[in-house]
Amino acid sequence: MRDLTCLTMAESIQKKLQMQLQSEVENYKSSQKAIQKLMTQRQQLDAQLNENTVVKEELQMLTPDACVYKMIGPVLVKQDFDEAKQNVDKRIEYIGGEIKRIESTVEELDKKQESQREALSKLQGQFQQAQAKAGVAGKA
Repeated sequence: MRDLTCLTMAESIQKKLQMQLQSEVENYKSSQKAIQKLMTQRQQLDAQLNENTVVKEELQMLTPDACVYKMIGPVLVKQDFDEAKQNVDKRIEYIGGEIKRIESTVEELDKKQESQREALSKLQGQFQQAQAKAGVAGKA
């Protein structure tokens, strides 16, 4: 009878650990998806930054009296030269800020994932110990 009680307790602990392990794995996968999404956003921002940097370089080659046009939908609209330069500078500044924000968020998520990896490792060890105990209790 005592062996049966030990076996059911070991099985109960094993099931509890298995559920905790599954929960941690789901949290880890969620963090991975969030990082992947942020990295995609970072790539898009890098492309926008490169595009705006090229535009800024092109504007620097022009004289202040040059005609500058901005595409709005399918239409080219004349834009003031100084306004165009300011808009490009503001966009570059904004994009740079967004890139920094994403990088800091990714760093935070990396730290979170590291702690999740440690928790997973610990839970796996506990789960294996519980399985071993259940195997010993089952044989006794």
